[in-house]
Amino acid sequence: MIPIQHFLVLSSILFSLGIYGVLARRSAVLILMSVELMLQAVSINFIAFAVYLAPEEFTGLIFAIFVITVAAAEVGLALAIVLRIYRNKATANVDEVDIMKW
Repeated sequence: MIPIQHFLVLSSILFSLGIYGVLARRSAVLILMSVELMLQAVSINFIAFAVYLAPEEFTGLIFAIFVITVAAAEVGLALAIVLRIYRNKATANVDEVDIMKW
């Protein structure tokens, strides 16, 4: 059996890459991909702790399924918003889009 530390290191690396992507990228699509990367790192943590701490219970797996479901809904909604902004402003760069000003 693989030690839990390996999963935690993998999850922390993925989460760190996601944080870097959110803070360093300017494209809205790449920012969304980075958020998805962070959510998948959280799912890996949920599943790892569920398997190692209480293998007979499915609580961590259920939380991971909820995270995946929320992530799918978030991506669908966010991509629709990004598409609308791109059609109106002709850019998907978050620095150039100031949608709150008329």
